[in-house]
Amino acid sequence: MARKRRHGPPPRTYRIAGGEAELLRDADRDGGWMLLVGGVPQSYVDLSDPTYLDFEYMRLIGDVVDCAVADGAALDAVHIGGAGCTLPRYIAATRPGSRQVVLEPDAELVQLVRERLPVKGVPGLRIRVTDGRAGVAALADDADDLVVMDAFAEASMPPELATREFVLDAARVLRPGGVYVVNVADGFRLPFARRVAATIRSVFRHTVLLGDPGVLRGRRFGNLIVAGSEAPLPVAELTRRAAGGAVRARVMDGGDLAAFCAGAAPLRDGEEIVAPVPPPQVFGSS
Repeated sequence: MARKRRHGPPPRTYRIAGGEAELLRDADRDGGWMLLVGGVPQSYVDLSDPTYLDFEYMRLIGDVVDCAVADGAALDAVHIGGAGCTLPRYIAATRPGSRQVVLEPDAELVQLVRERLPVKGVPGLRIRVTDGRAGVAALADDADDLVVMDAFAEASMPPELATREFVLDAARVLRPGGVYVVNVADGFRLPFARRVAATIRSVFRHTVLLGDPGVLRGRRFGNLIVAGSEAPLPVAELTRRAAGGAVRARVMDGGDLAAFCAGAAPLRDGEEIVAPVPPPQVFGSS
């Protein structure tokens, strides 16, 4: 999920509500830090260059934001899941004047990020200590251009943030033409990712799926990005970027995405949902 790197001094550990957090200094980049929770990488932040996106899936999300949201202008964004606030930093740097709110339930993690990976200097950014469902429910209708769902409890997506009822509430806060983006992780045969994609397709008129070809074939565990909007999405531009990036990715839409989701029912509140957990070797030492 991330490039090989040399680490600096041994990491410091911190107790947070979600368990144990670590901060690893990247010896290859000045200002580079990786935040881990429970041994699982959650964020890579470059304090010297907020436009640098290290994780593959984050670069794909950045492509969606660059190509599909608000035509390059300042935007209003909601981030469900905060960690190191990598994407909010990127948007603040590339879209001056943007207003952003991060919804993060772990108060200790928020305090750690504020102290060790400072966000005070990120213009237009606010962090609210609240869970995703309550935080989104409190937002006004038609208020935002972008909603990003990138929340994990260590390595698993909270099931209550994957259901159709939640996606409908997230769609409610989007302006016409706004974009909903989800980071989902899955492995063999991708049963969970197929249902997440089917859920988003059931809410939005236009949907695309982006990911590493090996992950999309269900050959290995990894991250996939799903984006939905009531407005057409720039599939050609996203495909060009995905094909030309440092790590090649594939974009699915239309019939290909329908085939990917075939037989997968949208996720619903009230059903028992078990989000996939990666095999131990996925986050082995690099």
